[in-house]
Amino acid sequence: MNINWMEEVEKRKDDLLEDLQKFLQIKSIFDEENTTEEAPLGEGVKEALTYLLNLGEKDGFQAKNVGHLAGHLEFGQGEELLGILCHVDVVPEGDGWSVDPFGGEIKDGKIFARGAMDDKGPTIAAYYAMKIVKDLGIPLDKRVRMIIGTDEESDWRCVEHYFNVEEMPTMGFAPDADFPIIYAEKGIADYDLVTGPTPVNEDSGHTVLSFESGRRYNMVPDFAKAKLTVSSDHSTLVQDYEQYLKDQSLTGKYYMESGDLFLELEGVSSHGMEPDNGRNAGLILARFLSGAKIDSASKKYFTFIKEYFCGDSRGKSLGINYEDDITGPLTINVGKLRYHPHDGGSLGLNMRYPVTFKLDEAKDKLEKLAAQQGFSIENFSDSQPHHVEKDHVLVKTLQKVYEEQTGDKGELLSIGGGTYARSLESGVAFGPLFPGRADVAHQKDEHMFVEDLLKATAIYAQAIAELAKK
Repeated sequence: MNINWMEEVEKRKDDLLEDLQKFLQIKSIFDEENTTEEAPLGEGVKEALTYLLNLGEKDGFQAKNVGHLAGHLEFGQGEELLGILCHVDVVPEGDGWSVDPFGGEIKDGKIFARGAMDDKGPTIAAYYAMKIVKDLGIPLDKRVRMIIGTDEESDWRCVEHYFNVEEMPTMGFAPDADFPIIYAEKGIADYDLVTGPTPVNEDSGHTVLSFESGRRYNMVPDFAKAKLTVSSDHSTLVQDYEQYLKDQSLTGKYYMESGDLFLELEGVSSHGMEPDNGRNAGLILARFLSGAKIDSASKKYFTFIKEYFCGDSRGKSLGINYEDDITGPLTINVGKLRYHPHDGGSLGLNMRYPVTFKLDEAKDKLEKLAAQQGFSIENFSDSQPHHVEKDHVLVKTLQKVYEEQTGDKGELLSIGGGTYARSLESGVAFGPLFPGRADVAHQKDEHMFVEDLLKATAIYAQAIAELAKK
């Protein structure tokens, strides 16, 4: 059967856009203050899940609500299952929009709304792809199931619950990232290095009373602040700080308040998956303090930071640097820094490690090093790396489909971030963002080009038809 997939999409364009607009008009933001048994993530998220399930039921799919945390739509037959993993929740809209963030307005060839790119637009594209394959009556050897999550933007409770009670697909894809194909994702470990309180020896006249920078493991801190009690003569410290800011081309300031000296410094924020894309304000201020004439207790904390983290985002100083040909180098982002003489100090680390990295061995090495320096590892959490082999039928088929539909090479991508695809045992992230397009997910005036939406639908339709026949 020779099918012009784009032509089939164009036939349904008006219905697709109308259904998407209604979907985008639902404010499906996690509302933890107003939850019920039937709306465990809030009424807006419940409404979005119900909308999609009702739409599928109307169009003849088998619809199932799975504990009000997830759901699915299914058609076809066979023992094996092809999964398409989407989500209906969105992040808060924020400020500064030029259009209604929940209006679904179409102008200048784009559809605007929170969720247009992440992930309601791609979800409707995948839904219509399923609908086209079903309407055409294409013989399939697998069942096709859209798995609908509701908590992707926070804690992924949806997929955790779903796969506790429902079957894992044989293979699948998540239309929730970039084209062509993301086939490998690094592991992501968050943990704290913590040292206890130390008696303050005011042997220098300059005592650090507090130090703070960063709020999230996975973001490079763009601001740092230190509070010091100082001797009557602190001019040398201030002059050194001014010179430090000048030498490093940094923005910062100092001021006195209630007899204490405050040092503030601005950096450049970026995502923690590549710390070198930003300028870590916490590390930069810590480096200055490590060389300043301050009390010995705090100096030990700042010296530890300087020796093991400043200028080293690859774990070389820690002795755990590693890279492979699949996902590249290990990275470490120091996302949270705290120090207080009565509470001790801590560093909140976000480590993204390659798929072939031996995490247990590295953790043992870190624990020994930390103990030698008076630190311990706490609050360790890990999301293991995800990888599908290059010659897997899923990858090969998606490459073929992408190349036929776009005329471009279906390159395989590996990333330091984590996509919804890692919820699948054999899954990849597949679109919807085309190469060259700006990633506007989570930003004001989030949008998706209508032509991209339709093109993605055609790609997904052909992919479903070919994967479900193999």
